[in-house]
Amino acid sequence: MTDHSFLSTPQGRRIAFHQSEGQGPGVVFLGGFRSDMQGTKALFLQDWAQSRGRAFLRFDYSGHGQSSGDFLDGAIGDWFEDALAAITALTQGPQVLVGSSMGGWMALLLARAIPERIAGLVGIAAAPDFTEDSMWAGFSPDQRAALVTNGQVALPSDYSDEPYVITRRLIEEGRSRLVLRTPLNLPFPARFLQGTEDADVPVSVALRLLDHATGPDIRLTLAKGEDHRFSSPAGLAMIAGAVRDVLSGGKDAADF
Repeated sequence: MTDHSFLSTPQGRRIAFHQSEGQGPGVVFLGGFRSDMQGTKALFLQDWAQSRGRAFLRFDYSGHGQSSGDFLDGAIGDWFEDALAAITALTQGPQVLVGSSMGGWMALLLARAIPERIAGLVGIAAAPDFTEDSMWAGFSPDQRAALVTNGQVALPSDYSDEPYVITRRLIEEGRSRLVLRTPLNLPFPARFLQGTEDADVPVSVALRLLDHATGPDIRLTLAKGEDHRFSSPAGLAMIAGAVRDVLSGGKDAADF
């Protein structure tokens, strides 16, 4: 699919996006680390929203997909700025944020920055603070030394033959974006989905997030056997159910 447009952000980056008009609150999909807006979950949610006449937005962070920039130049703060620019410029009124993996971290950063624009939040295998708690904490002494000395380190990937290259800037800049060390208030319905077979984000991360966040309506659902992608038919159905639940505001979710 190539039917996308571009947004120039205040930082001068060119962000590719696809938008469907409809009623509000709209739904915004926030993708994961090294993913793009053409993924299974993004397209599934677009079809789901369009079938209900609901506004929908998906986009590529800088250095991802069709957006400008080199992935290795990016960091958490850059991608948060991209998401903030997209929501600010392209949507009106409250939005439901659906964040997958790193997108869950983005959604939590947005919850701090613009809570008045958020109608609800759905996290899919949310990975807050992963640059510090997963990457840096998991590096060997040699990998840490290589990161400091060479500015990057290569890690094997379960999803590609190409290794993940992690930069020193990604780790260091990420430390200014952590959300699990200071108060995290979610003053709107929030639903978190976590698979028990997730090899990238352990259940302990979801439980830590649930314990740390405060708000009137926060729920975590553990899906036995589901992996990190949540792209199985059952996983996609759970995502749609969580979005309906958030949109319903306590009403009959079948109407949404």
